[in-house]
Amino acid sequence: MYPRLIEIPLPFEVGGVSELTVYSYGFMVVVGVLLAAWLAARELDRFFWNGRLPGVEVPVPPGERAGNKRRRRGRNRRPKTRTASPSVLMGTIATIAIVAGIAGAKLFFILENLDLLARDPVGVIFATGGLTFYGGFLLAAVSIVWFLHRYDLSARPFADAIAPGLMLAYGIGRIGCYLAGDGDWGVCSNLANKPSWIPAWLWSENFEGNILGAPATVIENCPPAATGTYPTMLYEFAASVLIFGALWALRKHPYKGGWLFSLYLVLSGAWRFLIEKIRVNPAYDLLGLTVTQAEVIAVGLMLLGAAGLYLLWERRDRDAERTQAKENREAMARQREEA
Repeated sequence: MYPRLIEIPLPFEVGGVSELTVYSYGFMVVVGVLLAAWLAARELDRFFWNGRLPGVEVPVPPGERAGNKRRRRGRNRRPKTRTASPSVLMGTIATIAIVAGIAGAKLFFILENLDLLARDPVGVIFATGGLTFYGGFLLAAVSIVWFLHRYDLSARPFADAIAPGLMLAYGIGRIGCYLAGDGDWGVCSNLANKPSWIPAWLWSENFEGNILGAPATVIENCPPAATGTYPTMLYEFAASVLIFGALWALRKHPYKGGWLFSLYLVLSGAWRFLIEKIRVNPAYDLLGLTVTQAEVIAVGLMLLGAAGLYLLWERRDRDAERTQAKENREAMARQREEA
């Protein structure tokens, strides 16, 4: 395993730290977020030009100067704001997603492992590991909706724009988990039970040299016959790529805003529910059933997504979109003339 990608010596110690370490998990998460933000920005531009989203008013950069004599004589003063595609907000949205995502992921991990918090509260809170995806997803979603509300923008088209990239970012993050060997693996496995057509590395992995400091079979107290644990991170990466491909292919669907995101909730929730059957996670008794926190949330998201698909199974008003697109083009044309 490669939990640390790069270790850069510092010219002097800072708080007892003498080198800057780039961790594989954090690096892959950043790569996933940046890629998702880029894909979402492309979709938001498309929504803006085809009329699905109105523009947003943004300040004109102070250094932007008019090039005509009339403006220099004081006429047609440069406006303080201009209309732009909502994609200009993606930098702020990505920042909100990272900060709220980390906070939510840590909070849900703590709620899922209260016994660890009781034994070592400082270590659990400030550890670089210990993150739960659904916690980050839920808090980031609430934070982004609140941010969009400030701009009087509908969250549903934004959710559609973000959905494909979000699925891909999740898969890239799982590659980070695999490289780090951070415990997000499956239950104990045995190569003796492997079908002949499956590669050994896809069936059993002991995660030697992982960030937790011990082989997976030791951490999970596997029986002697076990050769490792299922590398579920690789399964999740493969599923994420497939779901991303499906969402990307369907992104130009004719249905109302929010339909694609609802489909994302159904597909990602269904896959997470299935993979939980062979993952290692704390289980709880709920109404006579033994379930994990992720299974409960996955079912909730599937139901929410199914409701969204049902309610939004109606074609968009294309006439209204064409009118909005025309207004967007006229606004941009006026700004070019004024410049």
